[in-house]
Amino acid sequence: MLDANLKTQLKAYLEKVTQPFEITASLDDGAKSQELLGLLNDIVSLSDKITLRTDGADARRPSFALNRIGGDIHLRFAGIPMGHEFTSLVLALLQVGGHPSKLEADVIERIRALDGDYSFETYFSLSCQNCPDVVQALNLMAVLNPRIKHVAIDGALFQTEIEQRQVMSVPSIYLNGEPFGQGRMGVEEILAKLDTGAATRDAEKMNAKAPYDVLVVGGGPAGAAAAIYAARKGIRTGVAAERFGGQVLDTMAIENFISVKETEGPKLARALEEHVRAYDVDIMNLQRASALVPAAKEGELHEVKFENGASLKAKTVILSTGARWREMNVPGEQEYRGRGVAYCPHCDGPLFKGKRVAVIGGGNSGVEAAIDLAGIVSHVTLLEFAGELRADAVLQRKLASLPNVTTHVMAQTTEVKGDGQKVTGLVYKDRNSGEEHLVELEGIFVQIGLLPNSEWLKGTIELTRFGEIIVDARGQTSIPGVFAAGDVTTVPYKQIVIAMGQGSTAALSAFDHLIRTT
Repeated sequence: MLDANLKTQLKAYLEKVTQPFEITASLDDGAKSQELLGLLNDIVSLSDKITLRTDGADARRPSFALNRIGGDIHLRFAGIPMGHEFTSLVLALLQVGGHPSKLEADVIERIRALDGDYSFETYFSLSCQNCPDVVQALNLMAVLNPRIKHVAIDGALFQTEIEQRQVMSVPSIYLNGEPFGQGRMGVEEILAKLDTGAATRDAEKMNAKAPYDVLVVGGGPAGAAAAIYAARKGIRTGVAAERFGGQVLDTMAIENFISVKETEGPKLARALEEHVRAYDVDIMNLQRASALVPAAKEGELHEVKFENGASLKAKTVILSTGARWREMNVPGEQEYRGRGVAYCPHCDGPLFKGKRVAVIGGGNSGVEAAIDLAGIVSHVTLLEFAGELRADAVLQRKLASLPNVTTHVMAQTTEVKGDGQKVTGLVYKDRNSGEEHLVELEGIFVQIGLLPNSEWLKGTIELTRFGEIIVDARGQTSIPGVFAAGDVTTVPYKQIVIAMGQGSTAALSAFDHLIRTT
C-alpha cells in the first residue's frame, strides 16, 4: 500500500510513539477493505508498539479505531485516510501513541474540562484541503478527553450516508447526530462553540491589554508579513485575526510563490503562523473586527472594536482583513448554500460524482474548476457573464477538449432552484436575447472573484466603490497612522507574494510614522 519512501518517513515518525496501542479494523470482503488492510499491515510492520486486530464489529466497513492498550479513546476512521487525510492519520497514530501535541497548555486544559458527552462525526473528501484541520482537531480532542468520540468518514466511500443526510459540502460535522458545523474549523473554533463562556473571557483578556505600537488586523499573508517586520523593529506588536491564514487556507495548489515550486494553502498558512510565533507577537485568533475609532488628534491612540465586545488600542494600525469569495446574490443562493451551492470545487467536487453541476465564472478559477470537475461528474455547464471566457488560453484549450462540458457566454445566473432540501437546477438569462433557460442539475460551484472584507470600515476610512481601502505606495490610508495591505486594498493584483510585500511595506511605514510622531 505504502511505497518504500513513505514507509521510511512513517517509520521515523512512529519512533516517537511511547505508549503501546492497537488498531481494530472492521472489514468486509470488498476491495476497499483489502486496500485498508494492506495500509494497516504496513503501519504495524513499522512499530513494535502497534498491534492490529481485524475482529472489529463497527457497522461502517471498511473502518478502523485507534485505542491505547487498556485505554479509553474513541477515535475512528471510516474509509482509507490517504490524500490530504494521510497527515491526519499520522498525527492520530502519534497522539494515541503518547506523543504530545503542540497545543497551548490552556487550550488542552479547556478540552479536558469540557463537561458532557460529545459524539462527533465528520464527513470529508480525500481532495479537500479544509477537511484535515477539522479531522485533526476532533481526533486530538478525542485523545485528550474520553467523553469525546470522533469518527472521520470518507463521504465518497459512504455515499448512502451522504445521500441520507443530504451532505453536499465538506467538511460537514455532526454532534450527537445533529448538524454542528460546516467548513474549516480548528480546535479553538470548535471549543468556542462548545464553551459558550469563551467569548466573554476572551473579551475580558483583550480589554486588559496595554496599547500596542502596531496592531495588525487580519492574519493572512499581508498581516503575517506586517507582524514579522514590525516585531523585528522591537516594537510592541499585536495581531487580531478572524482566522489566522486567511483565504490562503481555502487555496488548493500554489505554484507561483517565488522560490517554492509548489505548495498547498493550509501548509503555507501553518508556516506563516509558525514564523510569526517565532517573534514576540501577541496573536489573538478568532477575533472579528467590528469598528475602527481613529485617534482624535496626533499623539492619541487608535481603537479597534471587536464583535465579542472587546477593544484594543494602538499607536498605529495595519488593516489586512483580506477578501472572500464573491457571491451571486440571486434568489436561492443562501437557502441552498452547503446543500448544492458550493465555493470550493476541490473540497466538494467528490460529493457530486456522476451528477450534473454548473460552474459560475469564466476566469482562471472557474475554468480550472470546470476542468477538474469534468473528471468526476457526469456533466459540467460553465456560465460566463461576459461575451468571452477570461481564462488563460491554455486552460480554454483544455476545456474545449472535454466532451462533458457545455459553455455559455453572455449568461447571467438569475435564480437557484431547489426542492426545499437540495439544489435541483438554476435559471440563467441569455444577455443577448433576454430569454431565460432552466438547467437541471445537482450542484453549483461559484467562482466569480473576490469581495474585500471592509464593510466594518464604511464611513470611517476612504474606500472605493468596490469597497477596497484606498492606499498610497507606502500603504498609508486616508487616516494618519492607519495603514492597509493585501487584498482588501486598491493594489490591483490579488496575489500572495504581492500581499506579503504590501504587508512588509505597511509595517515599515508604520515604524517610520512612530519614530516621526512619538
